Amino acid sequence: MIGVHVEVRGVPGSVRHFFAIGHADRAKAEWTAVDWAQKVGDVVSSPVRGDEPVQMLGSLTAPSMSRLGLRPGEVRELGVKWPRRWLATS
Repeated sequence: MIGVHVEVRGVPGSVRHFFAIGHADRAKAEWTAVDWAQKVGDVVSSPVRGDEPVQMLGSLTAPSMSRLGLRPGEVRELGVKWPRRWLATS
């Protein structure tokens, strides 16, 4: 689970978009989330209200990925709402 702060045209400030990434390697998951976030807007370059621009929120185990239907290597854009269903199973 990765959160990425992006600046979206027409929206004041930045918003955090959440992504479920099916990579075991943390760095690869973060870079994948950044690549997907750039489709939404510009990734911010400095911390926002104490949150890093790209922040790992939790890791998903293989059983939880299976329960949620996330395949290895798959990316799910979860939007801007806190992904509590995804984090509760990690």
